[in-house]
Amino acid sequence: MKINDKCWCGSGKLYGDCHFMFDIKLNELKKNGEIIPTHKMIKNEQQIEGIKRACEVNSKVLDKVAENIRVGMSTEEIDKIVYYESIRLGGTPACLGFEGFPKSVCTSVNNVVCHGIPSEKVILKEGDIVNVDCTTIVNGYYGDASRMFEIGNVSPEAHKLVTVTKECLDLAVSKLKPYCHLGDIGYYVSKHAKANGFSVVKELGGHGVGLEMHEDPFVSHIGKLNKGMVLVPGMVFTIEPMINQGEPDVCIDDNDGWTIYTWDDSLSAQWEYTLLMTETGAVILSK
Repeated sequence: MKINDKCWCGSGKLYGDCHFMFDIKLNELKKNGEIIPTHKMIKNEQQIEGIKRACEVNSKVLDKVAENIRVGMSTEEIDKIVYYESIRLGGTPACLGFEGFPKSVCTSVNNVVCHGIPSEKVILKEGDIVNVDCTTIVNGYYGDASRMFEIGNVSPEAHKLVTVTKECLDLAVSKLKPYCHLGDIGYYVSKHAKANGFSVVKELGGHGVGLEMHEDPFVSHIGKLNKGMVLVPGMVFTIEPMINQGEPDVCIDDNDGWTIYTWDDSLSAQWEYTLLMTETGAVILSK
């Protein structure tokens, strides 16, 4: 690409004024043996602004859930809150109809790791823990986050799991800086989880996001320092550790094809942020 061509990122700017120096840096990293992201993983300024708006709405939808979630509520009621609040704020629930998923949000209670399907039959009880995983589309852009909720008075063990899982996420985020590595995320998540006696689900992880619901790269929550793809400015991705009270193994419900449980029926917890890597560090866009 020549410096007077329009930049590959779609910004409309000349390549020489946009990503020319960026590409030089990436090529140097590649020559030094680093794994570098593809151009498709890099968002331009206009796309980032759109993603920020989607993430803003995404967070507000989860705020509405937080205001209303309670003992005696069905997970179907949570689904309705997510649907109507998303629409009211100018968005669309991304989960609804995604690869056949029948609801607007995932509600994963106790031993459900992720992808729990809301139901009138699932009633939240005192002592339950539940993950509400919400993805929102606004003007074609995506924001994605999940939160854990403790229903009433939960056991000390359940509270510790929920707390440590969020600590794993926040610790990983605090360590991110431009041109660090994907493996750093998994290293800090798994180190903190294991130090507290918990295990990390290996098969599932975070992902690129923004223009689609799931994009490259896959973000593992098991990793080694300074290993894996370099995380560069313009990348938007989720970190969403799934931490189990017992063993890390999981299984999928054969009947619905979606719900993923802990293999040993132990409790599981998950928190998720959408993040933007910038020249100064990682910025949380939705949580």
